[in-house]
Amino acid sequence: MAKKIISFCVLFIILFSITGCGLNRVDNTTKRYIQPVTLNYWRVWDGPDDFADIIAAYTAAHPFVKINYRKLRYDEYEQALIEAFATDRGPDIFSIHNSWTRKYQEKGLITAMPEKITMAYPIVSGSIKKEVTWELRPSPVVNSNKVKTDFIDAVYDDVVISTIDESTKQPKEQVFALPLSVDTLTMYYNKDLFNNAGIVAAPAFWNREFQQNVKKLTKQNNKGEIIQSGVALGGSDNIERYSDILALLMMQSGAEMMDKNQVTFYKAPNSSTQKNYFPGQDALRFYTDFTNPSKEVYSWNNTLEKSLDMFINNKLAIMFGYSYMLPEIKARAPKLNFALAGMPQIEDSAYSINFANYWVETVSSKILTNAENLQKGNDYAKQKLNTAWDFIRFAAEEKQAKKYLDKTKKTTALRSLIPEQSEDPELGMFAKQLLTAKSWYRGHDANAMEMIIKDMIDSVVSGQKPIAEAVNLAAQKIQQTVK
Repeated sequence: MAKKIISFCVLFIILFSITGCGLNRVDNTTKRYIQPVTLNYWRVWDGPDDFADIIAAYTAAHPFVKINYRKLRYDEYEQALIEAFATDRGPDIFSIHNSWTRKYQEKGLITAMPEKITMAYPIVSGSIKKEVTWELRPSPVVNSNKVKTDFIDAVYDDVVISTIDESTKQPKEQVFALPLSVDTLTMYYNKDLFNNAGIVAAPAFWNREFQQNVKKLTKQNNKGEIIQSGVALGGSDNIERYSDILALLMMQSGAEMMDKNQVTFYKAPNSSTQKNYFPGQDALRFYTDFTNPSKEVYSWNNTLEKSLDMFINNKLAIMFGYSYMLPEIKARAPKLNFALAGMPQIEDSAYSINFANYWVETVSSKILTNAENLQKGNDYAKQKLNTAWDFIRFAAEEKQAKKYLDKTKKTTALRSLIPEQSEDPELGMFAKQLLTAKSWYRGHDANAMEMIIKDMIDSVVSGQKPIAEAVNLAAQKIQQTVK
């Protein structure tokens, strides 16, 4: 009880020094840094409890800061952001998908992390009569070099953007977001179906062995209908994350998905000695073969259930998915005997390539133009922006990020936590793929890109277009969404 009373008294003194008569003991410079700041924070997927400890730790160090956390549904999220920003009611901090970063930066909706941030910290002294003084300290700002050092490579490619310095007119790299976690695409496989087919281990490569395994694992009835599928490949709508799977196959085959805002996955690689080698086309051919009844790997068609439902219902041997699918699988099929394995790679390739999927935290540029903020002065608006970025920096540090990861059961974005998470019985496989995970910029409209990839797949599966024409047309359409 005594400790609670002392803590209450200390808090009272701090609040008194901020809002009450104690301000006359604080110099004008410090007053600017301890003005009460309220930050509105919007996210999807995670609830307030997942962030409670991080917010509590931050506001304990900065008691003049209040953070309001709001969780929105994914299907309403981006539209809600657009509408809120249009009416000056948007959040100060918010999450965006890693593939949206350049779109939001080019539209001027997000701002880069400042090069310098100063924050005030309360210093409580005295044993009987508690007194609070304020200490101004520089925050350890995360620059592009630190992103490259501390986070996996995919993060640097997505959140560090080259801009033109207004004073020097020279290009400079700026950090526009930071992640708290990164997920990777991996293989889910049904151990019972593997055992029944006499297959002792999950295939490590997209090779002949993989194809023969799929053939063994696929069953049809006397009408030729698939009643058990070896793998969910080849389709679009009824395969979870089909566009990610196909993009990964293209990258593993050697395709450069995007180069300096130019869609290039339809081209032959510049470094290729084979002038007629088009990895994007080869990847699409390999992918769609699994929906071709004339091929021995035929194992999928558009009449089947969604791949996740098929897997849960014990009718699908191999599914490719992310760690966020684990809770649903375990909840809906607690007795399903399944395991995880790494994504298959190209045999004899010098490098492994995996696929990264994640969200990043960023700061709204509207903080500097919001009428309510400007009523309190330019200094207030700038300090609010600095505080928003300081909170993201704080949340992304190893100690705080670990709290978030432990609560949400997600895989890290930080290199330093990969060894520990690689030993986790559930998340280990996802974590082991982080260092080789990549992503790609998908233009200003990721949803449109999904539909373009879907149309490309469907046009080949239906026989409406030859593979080369379908790939070239898809690349042209995605290019229109880039600029």
